[in-house]
Amino acid sequence: MAYRKPSPGGLSPATRITQEIIARLEAGTKPWVQPWRGVPVSRPLRACGIPYRGMNVFWLWMVADMCGYASPYWMTYNQAKNLGAQVRKGEKSTIAIFYKSYTKEVEAPDTGEKSDEARRVLKAYPVFNADQVEGLPERFHPIVSLDLVEPEGREAELDAFFAAIPVNLRHQGCEAYYEPNPDRVTMPPASLFSGFDHYYATLAHELSHWTGHSSRLARDLKNRFGTAAYAAEELVAELSSAMLGAELGLPVTHLDSHASYIEHWLKLLREDDRAMLTAAAKAEEASSLLLRLGGRTIPDAAEEPGDVALAA
Repeated sequence: MAYRKPSPGGLSPATRITQEIIARLEAGTKPWVQPWRGVPVSRPLRACGIPYRGMNVFWLWMVADMCGYASPYWMTYNQAKNLGAQVRKGEKSTIAIFYKSYTKEVEAPDTGEKSDEARRVLKAYPVFNADQVEGLPERFHPIVSLDLVEPEGREAELDAFFAAIPVNLRHQGCEAYYEPNPDRVTMPPASLFSGFDHYYATLAHELSHWTGHSSRLARDLKNRFGTAAYAAEELVAELSSAMLGAELGLPVTHLDSHASYIEHWLKLLREDDRAMLTAAAKAEEASSLLLRLGGRTIPDAAEEPGDVALAA
């Protein structure tokens, strides 16, 4: 993944779910496919153990993936309370959906004859994952033995480089992303990657987003790119992580997972012939900050004629 955008509120259940799925697809992630190896898959389960069906399966899978929940169980606030448990303070609910059937009396436009017509309306109710609830019986938190083995390619020098960067970093779930509001990077455990080189490369991408926070580089792309700012931020992170890769010897194969952004980037470049120059200059700032924080320095070179103008 990458930079996590907040989802808009006040939407209908269908619109909210559809928009989240579109956002995931645009981010190069299929919500119904686990992107990392070694993760067990179970249907989402109600508190009573009955599996959810239909769209709830994919939706709750996606929410669990986004939030890093490990338990397959979901329940309402009252269901948790009836189990002698308590939803932790500050936890946010998500929605589960169902169709409510009802009949409505309709009148035929030609004859005026009245009859009952069966209809269905989509409804939603709030649920919490078992990982958001304290005091549940152990069965709601199954212990999964995956016998995960640390991937090959770990390097002490790279560990030291990334450890020196003062980022709020947590390892959980199956998705990599940066959240601006808590100013936090989330990474899957290294054991879920095919190799440490891909772990490092993914972390470099998310840290590139991290540099744009208001307390660091205060990257503001809205004035330049308007509604295309999100795609532009992804472009900056891609270029920055590519620069880091060149300095640290990391692969760039992770760039393929963001191929869906190419369409947006092409649109940017076609509409603004200086967009790439702006993104490259901001990426240089981002990668330079990370290299400096990690204890790496790039020798200063005399500027070639036009360097300043091109970076502006």
